[in-house]
Amino acid sequence: MRIGAEPPPRLDKALARDVPEAAALSRTRLARLIAEGAVRVNGAVATDAKARVAEGDIVEITVEQATESHIGAEDIALDVVYEDDDLIVIDKPAGMVVHPAPGSPGGTLVNALLHHCGDTLSGVGGEKRPGIVHRIDKDTSGLLVVAKSDRAHHGLAEQFEKHTVERAYLALCYGVPDQADPRLKGVRGVSFEPGGVMKITTQLARHKTDRQRQAVLFQGGRHAVTRARVLESFGQPPAAALVECRLETGRTHQIRVHMAHAGHGLIGDPVYGGRRKLSEKALGPVAAGAARGFARQALHAAILGFVHPVTGETLRFEAAPPADFAALLAALRG
Repeated sequence: MRIGAEPPPRLDKALARDVPEAAALSRTRLARLIAEGAVRVNGAVATDAKARVAEGDIVEITVEQATESHIGAEDIALDVVYEDDDLIVIDKPAGMVVHPAPGSPGGTLVNALLHHCGDTLSGVGGEKRPGIVHRIDKDTSGLLVVAKSDRAHHGLAEQFEKHTVERAYLALCYGVPDQADPRLKGVRGVSFEPGGVMKITTQLARHKTDRQRQAVLFQGGRHAVTRARVLESFGQPPAAALVECRLETGRTHQIRVHMAHAGHGLIGDPVYGGRRKLSEKALGPVAAGAARGFARQALHAAILGFVHPVTGETLRFEAAPPADFAALLAALRG
């Protein structure tokens, strides 16, 4: 390839601008290729990402065939909502970890995808593996999109970074978020938008003493915004609610932490839900008992929408809650 007119002053930035889109080489991948000596400028190997280039310079990039992943493929059933050559959308069951980690070396979504996709994985970052661009917690169910190619991985990651992906979750929470509740007026970071939508804006960071938890901050950490809208309330007086939570950002445990911060933790959440009990007088013994026995956070990724990173088509998917969530919802309604 030839460097175009008025190039950026650095090699890595010039390549990011001028490498053909069809090559699907992200900035991170280009930086790695430069460091590995896989880039030549006018015939000479260039390993300095900050090296200057000029208009008309000839650049050769050697991209080796994708290697096999070190992660083992496992024959695990998947609920595939959509699939093509570049990406796959899965309705993940509660209880499944997305990516292998020290505590979960196998049985993960990635293990299952390596078996399911097989040779259709064209390579992400030089390795034949699924490209994880977002995650949902082990005990949260619902929709997840995964890249099967470098070009899809790059395009999807950019959309998540720009917060243009539509993500809506269904959650069952303690209490009913209400703009008229005077308590909520005193909760920092909580406000209401037209239509009674509760907006929670804070910073989030790992908890200082419990590394498995996230904590709400107002200085430091990472910016996080959640919007929650009540769809249905249960009990007399109302003691629980079905809410739709929409993510503007996507931080670890974001909905669970934010709803707990607002005083409306999720039913069943063992980390952030607290030890609250639902009133049998308000809900009846069956519903109260079903809530007490719910063994995970009542959270389901129900809607996922994005622009296909290769075709440009707008895609939007919906998934109904799984059986355990539906049974709890029916008990609350009953």
